[in-house]
Amino acid sequence: MISERAPAKVNLLLHVGPPRDDGLHELCSLFATIDLADAVSVEEAAADEVVCEGVKGPNLALTAVQRFRAAIAPELPPVRIVIEKRIPIAAGLGGGSADAAAALRAANELAGRPLDASGLRALGTGVGADVPSQVEPRHALVTGAGECVEPVGLPPMTLLLLPDEEGLSTADVYAQADALGTMRAELDPDHVRALAARPLYELAAVLENDLEGAAVSLRPELNERMEALREAGALTARVTGSGPTVFGVFHEGEAPDVDGAIRAEIA
Repeated sequence: MISERAPAKVNLLLHVGPPRDDGLHELCSLFATIDLADAVSVEEAAADEVVCEGVKGPNLALTAVQRFRAAIAPELPPVRIVIEKRIPIAAGLGGGSADAAAALRAANELAGRPLDASGLRALGTGVGADVPSQVEPRHALVTGAGECVEPVGLPPMTLLLLPDEEGLSTADVYAQADALGTMRAELDPDHVRALAARPLYELAAVLENDLEGAAVSLRPELNERMEALREAGALTARVTGSGPTVFGVFHEGEAPDVDGAIRAEIA
């Protein structure tokens, strides 16, 4: 059995550009890997199977393993994937993608490591936009449609996350963003890369999410949650990814206790 951690991510900053010829939108985002994580284990079995309490239907983790088998290791036997969910579902925290990346790492291990991290990222691109960034979970500048991953340093901070019991469909949020016209004509990775090196109070002042307006229009109560975090002393509060999780940024170790919040340390 191969066991892997599958950490969540927070989009501290997310710029979204026009769709490409393949229909995917160009992105430019600062990803922060946090200590909230699912546990994923993979072992040989009689048939491919995913066990994930609370999640029904198709699972990206199994899709990832089947793509790996078809493209790289046809001799890989059927596997049983067990996922212990700790990351809220459809929350904008990349939980499903993190699970898929963890399953890819485990399958690669079972097959004798035929791929390096770069190869796993390339394979993960066809599974989901956030999968390549989670092959080696770390803080990163993510560009392209998620396939280009560049490690970056971030200033220490504490995040408070306020998830929602009801998730938001990424496809619905993108469709709403297209309808609202909130996408950018051009993206500037050099500018975003430079932001990551700024002191926390400067970085916090310029954080933004081009999908936030769409998420809030579908779920207006998100504004109230962000305001609650600001009133609690957050330097800023934003929606992460396509939502509905919102997060507040605090100086390291200075976040107060807020009902329902998940605390995450960024070092």
